[in-house]
Amino acid sequence: MTSNSKQTPAASAFRVRPTRMVLALIATGTLILAGCATVDVKQSIARVNQDVGNLTGGKLALAQTDRERVDLQATATLILAKPLSADDAVHLALINSPAMQALLAQSWADGASAAQSGRLPNPLLTLDWIRSPGTIDVGRMLGVGLLDVLTLPRRNRIAQSRLEQGQLQLTADVVDKVTQVRQAWVAAVSAQQSLAYAKQVSDSAEASAELARRMLAIGNFNKLQRARQQAFYADASAQWANASHAATASRETLVRLLGLTDSQAQQLTLPGRLPDIPTAPRAPDEVSAAASRSRLDIKTAQAAVNATAAAQGLNVLTSFTDIELSVIRNTSKDRADGQRTQARGFEVALTLPIFDWGDLKRDAINAQMLAATNRLEGTVRAAGSNLRESYSAYRTTYDIAKHYRDEIVPLRKLIADENVLRYNGMLIGVFELLADSRDQIASVIAAINAQQQFWLADAALQSSILGKPMMMQSMGAGPAPTGGGDAMH
Repeated sequence: MTSNSKQTPAASAFRVRPTRMVLALIATGTLILAGCATVDVKQSIARVNQDVGNLTGGKLALAQTDRERVDLQATATLILAKPLSADDAVHLALINSPAMQALLAQSWADGASAAQSGRLPNPLLTLDWIRSPGTIDVGRMLGVGLLDVLTLPRRNRIAQSRLEQGQLQLTADVVDKVTQVRQAWVAAVSAQQSLAYAKQVSDSAEASAELARRMLAIGNFNKLQRARQQAFYADASAQWANASHAATASRETLVRLLGLTDSQAQQLTLPGRLPDIPTAPRAPDEVSAAASRSRLDIKTAQAAVNATAAAQGLNVLTSFTDIELSVIRNTSKDRADGQRTQARGFEVALTLPIFDWGDLKRDAINAQMLAATNRLEGTVRAAGSNLRESYSAYRTTYDIAKHYRDEIVPLRKLIADENVLRYNGMLIGVFELLADSRDQIASVIAAINAQQQFWLADAALQSSILGKPMMMQSMGAGPAPTGGGDAMH
């Protein structure tokens, strides 16, 4: 279009009526974009709460505004106002931990990037205005990548697959974090519980050593007998110091996982003891049935295969060439007589596969497909083995904890009661009584450790059922038993 006396050529360029081809491209792009992948972080978090609600309790949340952050902090304060249970610890980590909030935000960002890869690139509009001695030329060209349009449905499917991968990975990461919190809570409570008994052992050994020192002074003990009692005391003191550090370290580990501030850490109060073990363990059939319904590892591996397969088909076409289609409309104005002429047409730009035929790109995607398929097969094969190992640890630690609860601790108590009667009847001395007391406390500490191992294995089993295998880790084990077997009898 040529400018008139009241219009500049540039202004007239923006008044051009689009060609039918341009309208068709815009309409096609609009319709295609309507079905493109999108990201809703709230829906993503809601899905995690639904898929693993038995772990999160539906409490996972992302604070996006100052108001939401204030509300979550208020909830955290209410949780810290009472002794922290295992479920409360998980709830607190889900809403208070900066690491958890960063995990959700990063998942949101990754999802947005994945969805963006399925969008149609914006068209390129080129405007030029050229003035020569005799004419004024105004050029307009609207270009789009033809292959981008033709392959958009496939790229949209790839984006959807990547979004599904990201969703499954987020769920797996949340399961991992929750399991770590549960295990850290178990370690912190058991370490605190063991510390109290370690102090009793140390106090008993100290009393025994002091009594031995006095008896040596009056000639009723020899140096060997005195040294034995002092050795018990020295060993018990070292065990108490180790238990004190273990309690501090396990508590601080929990503080970090919960994301507590210094003031929140001071408010943290743990229960006095671990919960009792269940009256009966979970049956193998129950565990197997629960695992078959929700294996995150297999779902994630399958999603990777699907995404790679979709990318493989797209790569076969795009690795050879690229095509760009442009719609052109040029206007020329003769400066002498004002006559205007218009030219319309289109331009096709084709990348010629002369130097690079794309064979290496195709080899790379084929290799990725082969790798993804084998990873899926390896995940399927390992799933049953991981679950059996986790259940074995769960059942073994349950049987051991139950054995301590029902057999060893009651027997030690019976022995202690009988020795008190023997001491009152002057059949044994005070050193025998103190040594037996240390043995009883040591058996209680061992029972606490067995109970701790069970709850660690229970958390690991829940993670394995969901498809996030995590072998049981012994965290913050209590002090080694300090016996009195060499006490003077």
